[in-house]
Amino acid sequence: MYAEELRRARRVVVKVGTSLVTHPNGRLHQGRLEMLVRQLSDLHAAGLEPVLVTSGAVGAGIGRLGAEGRPASLTEKQAFAAVGQGLLMHSYEKLFAEYGVTVAQILLTREDLEHPERRANARATMQLLLEWRVLPIVNENDTVTSEEIRVGDNDTLSARVAVLVDADLLIILSDVDGLFPADPRSRPDLEVLSVVEELSEELWSAAGGAGTPGGTGGMRTKLEAAAICQERGIPMVIASGHRQGVLTEILSGEVPGTLFRWPHGTARRRGG
Repeated sequence: MYAEELRRARRVVVKVGTSLVTHPNGRLHQGRLEMLVRQLSDLHAAGLEPVLVTSGAVGAGIGRLGAEGRPASLTEKQAFAAVGQGLLMHSYEKLFAEYGVTVAQILLTREDLEHPERRANARATMQLLLEWRVLPIVNENDTVTSEEIRVGDNDTLSARVAVLVDADLLIILSDVDGLFPADPRSRPDLEVLSVVEELSEELWSAAGGAGTPGGTGGMRTKLEAAAICQERGIPMVIASGHRQGVLTEILSGEVPGTLFRWPHGTARRRGG
């Protein structure tokens, strides 16, 4: 059963979006960061190997500078990220230190994940950090990326990181409860799909393309992440990051959201 698969997971990539870690004005949401860090620290103390993929640098930069709205250009986004990334990491480092967890910052571009030598270097570094019991905190390197070398969204980045580190599970924490079979805004009676074993055309159609106001992703990017995981046989969960103890719940075998598993897909492949 899938519950046993989840309980066996040891190396777990957890992705959190901008809307979870920042207020609507862009400032970091310390309460949610603390809740997330407490859960990840508990997993770390239990012997698991969590990897955090976090959004929020651009939003934090916007909040610190008192700007309004989303960046009007790539250059503005890079500048906001340069301000916000330090704020984001400072908050994480301070909170994790309270639980005795050492963290490391890893900023990636698409080239880092696709160029064979750079990919091998990134993989080796992350593997060693995990051996040292250091918790990697990953984000896209928004300050230096151009349109040509961007991964584009952190849902996709988290899936590619899961492949890179041979993760047993990817958990995407969102501001929604999971994947619906159609747009819940037009069908409020719909319930979240508990298990998905095939990425059907109906699901792609229902996912649409819109993201949240502060982020770049949406349900479609989460399906794109699921497709990457499917190719490598890595299970994935979408769940609400607002739910208390959600990570512990998932890794205890419960799914308060949507589990993507691949009994008929590609067999589990390791090796990054």
